Amino acid sequence: MKKIIFAVMALTVFGTGLTNAQENKSVDFKKWQVRVRGVGVVPDESAKIGIIGGDAKISNTFIPELDFTYFFTKNISAELILGTSKHDVSTVGSDISAVGGPTSADVNLGSVYLLPPTLTVQYHFLPDQIFNPYVGAGVNYTIFYNEKAGNTVRGIEYDNSFGYAFQVGFDLMLNDKFFINADIKKIFLKTDVTVDASNLATGLSIPADVEINPLLLGFGVGMKF
Repeated sequence: MKKIIFAVMALTVFGTGLTNAQENKSVDFKKWQVRVRGVGVVPDESAKIGIIGGDAKISNTFIPELDFTYFFTKNISAELILGTSKHDVSTVGSDISAVGGPTSADVNLGSVYLLPPTLTVQYHFLPDQIFNPYVGAGVNYTIFYNEKAGNTVRGIEYDNSFGYAFQVGFDLMLNDKFFINADIKKIFLKTDVTVDASNLATGLSIPADVEINPLLLGFGVGMKF
């Protein structure tokens, strides 16, 4: 929660400062816009891990993102967000003595790619102005692929899952066509994970309920058409 509050404050101050540096004038209405952003992905992870216990640790990453927005009216739009990210995954503080290991240990679970297309409905507060803040809410469907189990366990499987998303951001017009964008999203996402640890003990399968709940901090450029 502290990360979200800090990010929203920083975004608001940045946007206000840029707006004050420009003349407040009308902007032509166009129904489509496309953005390219660089996005920092910061998971807020937690897990319930069977048999060995412990918690989950998922790495931060930085990715490119592409999104398309269609305006139904000047104030209301729908945005489709496309991007993929790779994360390293491990457990922390697990008790693996039952499978012949030390009492407390971190287990390397390898890496996984996430493809999380997200559709949000947005409300734009000042669509005719240079500085146009917005809020949005929507749904997410995350596909997990190219799982690599690392060198500790034999295999790992993630279930694809639905989640929901909230966002706040702004567009800052450079002219009638091009603009700068800053955007913060919070995606509430969890998945069921099955770890094949049969290399540690015959037939051993470790279930886990993992919450990823990433915060996405984006900055980029866009075009209206």
